[in-house]
Amino acid sequence: MFINEPGIYRDSIRDSDLVSFQVNIEETSLYIKARSNLWNMAFRAALKYRASLESYIAEHPVFPISLEPLPADEEAPQIVQDMTKAGTTVGTGPMAAVAGAIAEYVGKELLPFSADVIVENRGDVFLATTRRRFIGIYAGDSPFSGRIALEIEPEQTPLGVCTSSGTVGHSLSLGKCDAVTVLSPSTCLADAAATAIGNLIKRKDDIPNAIEFARRLPGLTAVVIIVGDNIALWGRARVVKVEAG
Repeated sequence: MFINEPGIYRDSIRDSDLVSFQVNIEETSLYIKARSNLWNMAFRAALKYRASLESYIAEHPVFPISLEPLPADEEAPQIVQDMTKAGTTVGTGPMAAVAGAIAEYVGKELLPFSADVIVENRGDVFLATTRRRFIGIYAGDSPFSGRIALEIEPEQTPLGVCTSSGTVGHSLSLGKCDAVTVLSPSTCLADAAATAIGNLIKRKDDIPNAIEFARRLPGLTAVVIIVGDNIALWGRARVVKVEAG
């Protein structure tokens, strides 16, 4: 599975032991792999969590537009609390975590019915697996794009693998890196952290400071940064080469 640019590599995913299906609801675009077709369950879960967010946003209009951390709200739905906490941890607004949050919450609802679950939401991935999996990274015009993958072992999961880019896609990024991929047990946190780290990178000389920033964030297990023909890795992750074709 390749992450960062949804749709480009979905047809190339080679997890032949799993069944794949898609759930699309407005901005939410889920590509899911599980041991059986759990479309109905995934659709209901996605609707539920979207409704929870939309209801909260209707009463708190600053929530979807803030680029700064917001105060904790103990009365908010749990998904909102997790997004708010992730934003506070990394220094972003809570919506920096929205795609990862939906992927994680839907994925966890499917886990009781499938020991292997992969939920990708616009490039952000929730992964739980009983066997080794490979998640590749799409990084625009970088020579590393589509040529490297993260090797994920079962004991690392459930795991969030989220990517932000300043050169690929339509998500808001203040940086210019081709890809920042973050691993964390919290997909919600991984999503927000990828945005925050990516915002720091305007050129390749910013990579060391971005890595140091990532090292100080609690809850991350690994970070991969790609800027053109430059790549940096921190944490517990194994990067392997993907053969062309």
